[in-house]
Amino acid sequence: MRIVHLLAAPVVAATAIAGLAGPVQARTAPDAMTGITHAAVRRDHPDVRVPLVVRGGGEAVVDVDVSAPGTDWSTAGAESAVVSISVDGRYVTDLVASGGQRLHRQLALGRITAGVHGLGLHFAAERSAAASTSVRLDNLAVSTYAPGTTDYLVLRYAPVVYGRNLAALGSPYQNATTDTPLIAWHEIAPAATPGHRVLMYSVIWSNEDGGTNTPALMARWGRTTDIEWIYAVEVDANGNRVAGSDVYQAPNHATLHFTGRYEDDHALLETCTSNNNMCDVVDDPMRFFLSTLQTLPAGKAREYLMDTNPWTYQIMAKEMLREGKIEPPSADAAATPEVSDQRNYLYAVIEKTTEGANSGSDWVGVSLGVRLVNGETVYLSNHVDPTWSIQRDVPAATTVELPAGTTADDIAEVSVHRVVVGTDTGATVHVTGIQRGFFLDADYLPRASFLSWSGDAVLDPATPSQVIWRR
Repeated sequence: MRIVHLLAAPVVAATAIAGLAGPVQARTAPDAMTGITHAAVRRDHPDVRVPLVVRGGGEAVVDVDVSAPGTDWSTAGAESAVVSISVDGRYVTDLVASGGQRLHRQLALGRITAGVHGLGLHFAAERSAAASTSVRLDNLAVSTYAPGTTDYLVLRYAPVVYGRNLAALGSPYQNATTDTPLIAWHEIAPAATPGHRVLMYSVIWSNEDGGTNTPALMARWGRTTDIEWIYAVEVDANGNRVAGSDVYQAPNHATLHFTGRYEDDHALLETCTSNNNMCDVVDDPMRFFLSTLQTLPAGKAREYLMDTNPWTYQIMAKEMLREGKIEPPSADAAATPEVSDQRNYLYAVIEKTTEGANSGSDWVGVSLGVRLVNGETVYLSNHVDPTWSIQRDVPAATTVELPAGTTADDIAEVSVHRVVVGTDTGATVHVTGIQRGFFLDADYLPRASFLSWSGDAVLDPATPSQVIWRR
């Protein structure tokens, strides 16, 4: 990795850059250096232009701490302010900023050659809430990744995701207010051909306006964000794309061969359904080029990427509040399947395996149960709907809705329960672990995990439930 030097002197809007706010710092490359800059991009002001000196070409990313005073993702009409970022006048990506607190983001810039370039920062007024006036960018740093490295390979084929412009769901800039792409990541797996690899890319959106309903999302997936793989490509031993190998997740979750356009080696995709599936023809005015350097470790649920980017829970919760998907507070809210304040939930990840066939209309799942120290009620993750139990045999996130104000100290027992959907197939389920369990704090950010367990709780028709954790 090489760090790009951001010159202190801007080309335009000199008052917007405070210059170098800290010392030149080195990162992983011995000769790398970065100038740390601060910029305010304002409505009705000229664009901010920052010269970039690139020592070695490659795929580039920009790291930045961003805030947008006067905006709030939970407030209709004040959701966000948008900065459009360009390199040498070429539009690269939008950055949706919300809230007055700094939030770290990492975006991709695509391929940059060695030499002097210009980074452009434009306040996109037509995409921003009417009341928004500025976006603050702090600790701005650009890094390049050289050919021959895994990071370069991952960035080289990362797709560009254009926004969604379904007329029924709002303006052409609807991803500035709903279902906004938050983070992306990659996974690498061996291909069938020796020496070849498959790169798969996934995205987390703040919600999905279509698809699985909100209570089922909390029960079956442990969150109300939307997480989808969007694009995969096979590369040979030299890191070159295998012709015709790339596929994407199309409407109705179909897997189709990509036949669209590329920008360098980046496939251009568009979010074209209310549940964030992709099309390979693009016409949306918004564009999201998220860094894909993050990856999903083996044996972790996909929600691990939310856990390591805890601000995603805050955005998730605020969108539910603004869209009216949270039921009013009441004494018996935990007894109803509707989603209550998301701070009322235990967020957990279950590990399990199933012996026997477990697909089709007849299957056996698992729900997580919690009993509190002050009662005998067992609160179940699937509420009253068997189909909201956990069917998949991979680390799976779920939530258990509890009475408002419940804390970790209030939990007496955690149990697992065998749930039959349709006709009992007789399948045996082995619950082997709870990877984490936490509540959200007052700001909707994850508290420290207090729950973990490993063992082998065997659930069968004769033993349909077991307590696996006691205080």
